[in-house]
Amino acid sequence: MARAPGSERQLLVVYTGGTLGMRSERGVLVPSPGLAAVLRTLPTFHDAECARALGLPDDTLVLPPASPGPRVIYTVLQCQPLLDSSDMTITEWVEIAQTIERYYEQYHGFVVIHGTDTMAFAASVLSFALENLHKPVILTGAQVPIYALWSDSRENLLGALLMAGQYVIPEVCLFIQNQLFRGNRVTKVDTRRFGAFSSPNLPPLATMDADVTVAQDLVRTANGKDALVVHSSMERNVGILRLYPGIPASLVRAFLQPPLKGVVMETFGSGNAPTKPDLLQELQAAAERGLIIVNCSHCLWGPVTPGYASGLAEAGASIVSGFDMTSEAALAKLSFVLGQPGLSLGHRKKLLGKDLRGEMTVPVADKHRSSLQGTVLGRSVAWLFGLSGGQEVAALRDAMLPSLALAAAHASDLKALQALMELDSDLCLEDCNGQTPLHVAARRGQEGVVTMLLHRGADVDARDQDGLSPLLLAVRGRHQGTIGLLRMAGACLTPQDLEDTGTELCRLASRADTKGLQAWWQAGADLEQPGYDGRSALQVAEAAGNLEVVALLRSLGVASPEALPST
Repeated sequence: MARAPGSERQLLVVYTGGTLGMRSERGVLVPSPGLAAVLRTLPTFHDAECARALGLPDDTLVLPPASPGPRVIYTVLQCQPLLDSSDMTITEWVEIAQTIERYYEQYHGFVVIHGTDTMAFAASVLSFALENLHKPVILTGAQVPIYALWSDSRENLLGALLMAGQYVIPEVCLFIQNQLFRGNRVTKVDTRRFGAFSSPNLPPLATMDADVTVAQDLVRTANGKDALVVHSSMERNVGILRLYPGIPASLVRAFLQPPLKGVVMETFGSGNAPTKPDLLQELQAAAERGLIIVNCSHCLWGPVTPGYASGLAEAGASIVSGFDMTSEAALAKLSFVLGQPGLSLGHRKKLLGKDLRGEMTVPVADKHRSSLQGTVLGRSVAWLFGLSGGQEVAALRDAMLPSLALAAAHASDLKALQALMELDSDLCLEDCNGQTPLHVAARRGQEGVVTMLLHRGADVDARDQDGLSPLLLAVRGRHQGTIGLLRMAGACLTPQDLEDTGTELCRLASRADTKGLQAWWQAGADLEQPGYDGRSALQVAEAAGNLEVVALLRSLGVASPEALPST
């Protein structure tokens, strides 16, 4: 990862409270104001001579020169009131995101000083609240206040400032004990050691020793054309339920009651839970109320695997796998997904199963590989599954998925399509012409593929660049079974689709194309619509002596037309 360009980098330090800036009062540590004044007295954190030479204002500090690399200039913004991290909630974390948005254009990066007890929750929420980051946002804190003689505060804060000021790592991160972690991958594992955090399922993004080593393949980057989006509508009614052996169903029932809208359920091992019928009934009842449950493991290392279905199969699709997410990340993701307006329950579950901010490692479906070797397409999908790596590999997958999904739909290769669904559950993927797998399957009348896609929540109203919907393509192909499936899923013809339908119906009647007429009728078209010359399809059929068409139209309820006025 290249160092940050330029000779100077401006940072904003958002001081929210936490142990780093606390003082002892009557034997108890409490958040203390005036951190900027303390930093100004420490030569490691402020080069007074340089500040005077640069003519910096009193509220701005500058680090001593660090060669190579740009000079780091920073301003401390103290939140009001300062809070112990135990008192922080989603509301305060959203306010931090909004503060970053307010100052986003003025600074090259941001450091957030936060208490360590809930820092993993804070980092996870910020990672979802801040979309399309192009600048680093680094949280840090300490186990011992900066005022103490022996403290981790100075090392952590200085490291965070240097990483935010001298490197372009545009993610929400957490810097502790010489290591920079992805923020939504960490959890606090120790109450006393300075190395209090662990990132169980993802290595550090960077390590700061005598040299700084950045894991370039792990660092995510935003699309350069996309502007920062701050999501403020995070759902507060979410929670974590940790299962334990013998947990009573009555306790689960009490926990899952409204207004709760989503829950992270911490299960055993690879995702197993008790199979008691009364417990499963409570999960089913909650799902019927629209509650979303994300299954995460008690264990720090390793993912929830498909094997958890042995214990939770009776709860059905109400359980969403959390893969290898931490509980903190899963709770933040639930809050984010449930806070998005206008999404269906199926769409929300899809988002929960998709890697949005690097918070999870979506597992490779090894079980599909052997069954995919029989065709060229299957081998291509198997090869895609076999890839491993960081952001470059993820970008390659994203580029290839639409083409492979459309090819699988075209070939009616259900095994390949199923495998692609496990790699990326969003099969509303579009190619450059706006075609989705459902468009392709509908055009070819692939009923098995259409059924699979509809069960997975594919958008029946999707339009390609020509304005064509899957239903319209099925009508043009005269695929009556596919038309029926799409209609049952809620698809319907729009006024745009019906603009020239009368003329098309007359053309079909003149050619005695009964299948074409039946397809339009099944899709909901009015068969009495006149064509360009004012005649209906029945009039055209009678004039041409197409008695089979006349009989069909009358059986479908088309009334006999009145005689046309003579011309």
